[in-house]
Amino acid sequence: MAEAPQFKTLSAEEVLARQQANPDLLLLDVRTQDEWEEYRIPGAVLIPMHQLPARIGELSPERETVVVCEHGIRSQQAAQYLVAQAGFTNVANLEGGMSAWDGPVEAD
Repeated sequence: MAEAPQFKTLSAEEVLARQQANPDLLLLDVRTQDEWEEYRIPGAVLIPMHQLPARIGELSPERETVVVCEHGIRSQQAAQYLVAQAGFTNVANLEGGMSAWDGPVEAD
């Protein structure tokens, strides 16, 4: 029996290092618009969790993608969706989400 597709779990420090090493890294924020406006990682792209299936065409299945939410629960579900349902091959979840992020942030 084949194993289910997997995604990685990365710490905030690992994500920051990958972001600095790979300018093409996609930080996919699946929080709400209100959460996004409060604060976010610079360069992240907002696609709220409930919009992800409808907007999947905006993303590249081959691009290294790190999924972010507030505490790492929604992003874990979104990462699982990307690999299991949408065929993405290089996906990671930010462990602990924005509450664990100690890198740079921006706000509206």
